[in-house]
Amino acid sequence: MNGTTALSPWLPTAPCTPGHCAAHPESAPRRSGAEADPAGSVRAVVRLIAGLGTVLLGLLLAPPAGLLPTATRLTLVRYWMRAVVRAFGVHVRYEGTPAPAGGPLLVVANHVSWLDIPLIAAVLPGRTVAKSEVRRWPVLGTLAALGGTLFIDREGIMALPGTVRTMAGVLAGGGRVVVFPEGSTWCGREGGRFRPAAFQAALDAGCAVQPVRLDYRPTDAAAYVGADPLGSSLWRVVSTRRLTAVVRLREPLPGALYPDRRALAAAAQRAMASDSANLPSLSVHQRSRSRSASASSARTPA
Repeated sequence: MNGTTALSPWLPTAPCTPGHCAAHPESAPRRSGAEADPAGSVRAVVRLIAGLGTVLLGLLLAPPAGLLPTATRLTLVRYWMRAVVRAFGVHVRYEGTPAPAGGPLLVVANHVSWLDIPLIAAVLPGRTVAKSEVRRWPVLGTLAALGGTLFIDREGIMALPGTVRTMAGVLAGGGRVVVFPEGSTWCGREGGRFRPAAFQAALDAGCAVQPVRLDYRPTDAAAYVGADPLGSSLWRVVSTRRLTAVVRLREPLPGALYPDRRALAAAAQRAMASDSANLPSLSVHQRSRSRSASASSARTPA
C-alpha cells in the first residue's frame, strides 16, 4: 500500500505522495483541530486511545468469539468494526444494499486509506487480501492476521497464481473475499486501473462481484499514500474534525455474464466510478495540492 522499497516494473503504482496528497498537522495547522487549540489536542488523544483500545479489546475477545457460529461471529465483527471507526472519530454513511449473506462473494473497492478495511468489514466482513508488510504493523497487523487476511508478497509475481487459487478456494467454500484491485492506495481524487487477476477467482468459483466505492471528506486527511508512516496517518485521522466516509455499495455483478476477467474487472470499475461526476467538489486545500501523475517523481508500490 505504501513504501519506498525498490520497485519491480510489474507492480501497480500510484503518483500520490504524502507531501501533495495528505495534510499533515505540522504543515497545515488550520486543517487540524488538534493544532488549532488545546481542546483539539485533547480530543485527538482521546480518540486515539479509544480507537486503539477498541482494537485491542476485539483482539482479546477474538479467541472465544472464534468458537461461535459463523453468522454470530460475522455479526460481532460488523459491530466491532463500526465501533473501531467511530472511536477514531470518523463519521460514516452507507449507501446501497450489501449482497445477501450466506453465499460466496468477491468484494472489490477503490483504495484510499487503511480505514477502507474496517469500513468494508463493518458491512461486508470477509477475508481481505493485503500486502505481506501489513502483518508487521503494530496492533493492526495482529488484527489483520486474526481476521484471516490473505497476505501476498508484492515482489513475488510467481506467487500470484497461487494467491488467486487460494481466493477461489475461499469463494468456492461459500466465503467472502475483499480485495483492492488497484493494487496501491490513491489519494481519492484520482484512482488506478482495476487489475484483472483477482477477478479470475470469482470466475473460477462461479460467484458474483460487488463493487464498493469509498469516498472521504476531507480526502487529504484520510489518504494513506507513499511513504506516509502509519503513526502520522493515525494522528491525522483523529485530529481532523468531521472526517466523513461515504461507502457506496453497488449492485453485484454476476461473473457468468462476462467472458473473461478483464471484462469483469472493467465492468466492476465502471460500476464503482459511475457517480464520480456527482461527488462533492474538492476543498480549496485539495485543489491547491493536486498534481498530475506526470508531475510527481515519487511512485508508490502496490
